[in-house]
Amino acid sequence: MSNPTGRRTAVVIGAGIAGLTAAKSLSQAFDTVVVVDRDELPDGGRPRRGVPQGQHSHVLLVAGQRALEELFPGLGEELVAAGAQVFDSGADLHLYRLGAAWNPVHSGQPFVSMSRPLLEYTIRRRVQALPNVTVRPNTSVSGLGGADGRVTEVLLDGERLFADLVVDTTGRGSRSDRWLAALGFPTPEVEEVKVNVGYVSRIYRHTPGDLDVKAAFVQPTPPAEKRIGAALLIEDDQWLVSVGGWHRDYPAATEDGFLAHAESLPDPIIAKLVRQAEPLTEPVAFQYPANRRRHFEELTQVPAGYLALGDAICSFNPLYGQGMTCAAQEALALGRLLAEHEGVTADLARAFYQEAAGVLFVPWQAAIGGDFDYAETAGRRPYAAELFGRYSTQAQLAAQVSGEVRKVILSVQHLLASPMALWEPSLTAEIVRAARHEPEGAQPQFGHGGHGRPLWTVEDRDAERIRAALREAGLAEFSDKAPGFAVEGGAPILVARLDGGDRGEYVAPITAAGFTAAADPEDPTLLRVTA
Repeated sequence: MSNPTGRRTAVVIGAGIAGLTAAKSLSQAFDTVVVVDRDELPDGGRPRRGVPQGQHSHVLLVAGQRALEELFPGLGEELVAAGAQVFDSGADLHLYRLGAAWNPVHSGQPFVSMSRPLLEYTIRRRVQALPNVTVRPNTSVSGLGGADGRVTEVLLDGERLFADLVVDTTGRGSRSDRWLAALGFPTPEVEEVKVNVGYVSRIYRHTPGDLDVKAAFVQPTPPAEKRIGAALLIEDDQWLVSVGGWHRDYPAATEDGFLAHAESLPDPIIAKLVRQAEPLTEPVAFQYPANRRRHFEELTQVPAGYLALGDAICSFNPLYGQGMTCAAQEALALGRLLAEHEGVTADLARAFYQEAAGVLFVPWQAAIGGDFDYAETAGRRPYAAELFGRYSTQAQLAAQVSGEVRKVILSVQHLLASPMALWEPSLTAEIVRAARHEPEGAQPQFGHGGHGRPLWTVEDRDAERIRAALREAGLAEFSDKAPGFAVEGGAPILVARLDGGDRGEYVAPITAAGFTAAADPEDPTLLRVTA
């Protein structure tokens, strides 16, 4: 009997995290799901050729853990049984950033740490156990076939797989642009932000007492510093240690180069571990040239029967650890849309790309916003990056001493909360107070401004005057509920219009308040204001 929704067979190209999570969602909507991958897929948690980052540090954000648990109930317990480590992301992680180690705080957000191969193998076993899913290793794809606005088959060497839906999860090197163009379909705009990141990784034996934490991240203070280091406790009583940096400031894959880079970091914790722990593997290098995003959501014409997912849509700077989480969230979105749509139509594809764009919006802005802390970064800078970058810096300075701020930052970083949570009035006051690192009980130099926040500098006071002038002119202030204007103290003071309107209407009230406002030459959302 034919499937009345036209969902007989789905083919997934790629058996990585994105492909396996997509296969799970598809298995609930299609009679048969076939997953093909060009690699030999190893038994056990061993690295494989098609995942070049497999031997390096991977972070599965808490939001990603929750998405995987929704797709594969009990996965977390299975990973822990296989040796994965669980720790509190605020209390058991040593974090050094912006020149200081952050005070630990109990976040209540358990974090699961394991190697990428163990995670992939555990998920793959779950997928292979599904009765309507077949995983075919050592299978290369040469192209797609289709007609009349629809992709209908996957071309293999000497074989054709007919499919009602093809999902491409082949990563940043996806050949989908070429495949779709060969069928006469338009291809998406490709956006790149060049970062030239690289790092070298090595596994060490864990022995009790070598560190009093289960993970350590040492991050630079841009733009003067570019080097980074990470140590994660993983399965089999092992440390996975990576050192590297932005814009080619990374070491050679040698023992001496690895140690020298670790010792050059602004915090000694990684170097201490490297000097005293027993190495179990040789150093392995990885380079990553650019964030890369294909804007499928902007296409007016998309084929029915084809979707890209995971890194085939968007590949992030891996130093931010967002890729696996976004892939799992996209797979969940695909499952929801399959339940809402009948058939496999172009409308389904358009709806999916809009959902995926929503998943990617915050992590993409965060990643490339952070990368633009360096003048060498090349690409399209996000709107209001300077304003939000400065506020983010203040929030992170505050988090060095304020547990309240650190908890919110952790929720934002793990994609559990919107970045707008950092702009809640009560938290803004705490950020301004704690970022100054003033002695407890010290009186602010210029009293308190809007929302009771303390004013320590002339720029703080003038920013408050500008905010008051804009409000009195009837203009909406930015909040966690709606866009509007945002004002950031500094020299010059920055005013951003975040609702898409003409920033010019801000000039008159700012001028009337005694300031000079000029358009920012680089960012169309910004005004630069001086007293």
